[in-house]
Order: sequence, then C-alpha cells, then structure tokens
Amino acid sequence: MAEETTGFIEPDVDGFHVNGTLTGTFDSIATRLSSLQIFYIKESASSLSIARVESRDIQKRPFLFFIITLARDGIDVQYSIAKDSSPKMRKLYVVKSLASVLSLISDQYQPEGSGIFQLIESSIEDVLGSLSQSYSTLFNNYSALLNEQREIKRLNIELTASNRNLTVQAAQLSSENQELKSRLSQLESYSDESLMVMLEEWIESHDSAIDINEFAKSYKASPTRIEQMLNKMVSLGYIELRG
Repeated sequence: MAEETTGFIEPDVDGFHVNGTLTGTFDSIATRLSSLQIFYIKESASSLSIARVESRDIQKRPFLFFIITLARDGIDVQYSIAKDSSPKMRKLYVVKSLASVLSLISDQYQPEGSGIFQLIESSIEDVLGSLSQSYSTLFNNYSALLNEQREIKRLNIELTASNRNLTVQAAQLSSENQELKSRLSQLESYSDESLMVMLEEWIESHDSAIDINEFAKSYKASPTRIEQMLNKMVSLGYIELRG
C-alpha cells in the first residue's frame, strides 16, 4: 500500500544465523564499536544490536542497511536488498561486513569456526555460480578464494592462541601489581610508636609547632590519624597544647 501511495519501492529483507559464544562483555563490545562512529549500537540484558545504515530513501528512512545482533550463544543478521540488485552479491557483501566486525571484537566474541567458514564458502559459491564466466576461470577464482579462506582460518587459530597467551600474561601482571601495591602500602604505614617519635622530632625541629597537613603530606600519612596520635600524645603527657 505504501508503494502505491508514494511510488517508492521498498527493499527486500533477508537474514541468516551463525552460532557463536560471548567470551567478553556486551559493554566492552559496545564501547569499542561506538568509537568508530559508523554503527548504531543498542544493548539489552541478553543481546547487543549493531546496525549500519548505508543509504536512506527520499524520506530519510533507512533503505540499504544491515543489523548484526549478538546474543550470548549466536549471531543473527538481517539486511536489506535493493530490488534492482543481486541478492547473492548483497549477501556476500553483508557476510564480508560481518567478518570485519568480528575481527574488531575477536577477544570479546567468537563465532563457531565451522559455521562462519561454511557461510563464507557458500556465499562465495553462490556468487561464482551466478557469474557468466568460463568454468576454468570460475575454478581458478574459487581455488584462490579457498586458499585465502584457509589462510584466514590459520591466522585466526594463531591469533586466538596469541590472545589466550596475552590474557594469561595480563592476569599475571595484574596479580603482581596488586601484590606490589599491598607491599607498598605496608611500607608506607607506621606503627603508633614510630609515628609518635616522628611527631616529637618534627615538633622539636619546628619551634614546638606542627602543621598536620604538611606533616601528613611529608610522610604519606592520613591527617586524621596524625590528629589522633597528637591527641594521644597529649593524653599521655608527651606534649602539651599551647593556648
């Protein structure tokens, strides 16, 4: 009805599904992709939708677009197809875009290896099968693409292993950093007895006066604790307050 009234031709819509696993968080994925400023991101408790509008009609409505929805256990992709274009070529373009997005978040989301490679292979085969070229040319192109696919698979395995190693190293560095912070905190803390001796020496060297904030800053101590220790020293008779 909309087409008869406005004269606009609505695009067709198609889609596909790929199994996958969320290995990071939706928040991390959203933050990373939002910085590219080419995607619209919508996050829910159970999924993250990544949309890209490639073109709009005269009424500013999305015309060519694709939407990638990442769930914890799979990927759903919807995309539009212009009626005067090849559905097979359009699907291959969207599959390529999906692969590009996944490459940017490989440490946060892992598609099922066999599923994504079968999708790529079938999309390529569909396009090659529709081209008006000789069999030998098609075979050569397919062979080259298949070799490229195998190389991508090999690189993906290597990158996955490298990512695991980096994750382990990052965890070790984090643990060591926490241990160093704890040791530093212990070194920077003083016993009550040591602190009272330091306060007495400070007061003697500063004409029987003390600036609590200055002392605390010099010895990396809490002003509140310094004040408590001064009160304790007064109550014990170590020092006297001057009116």
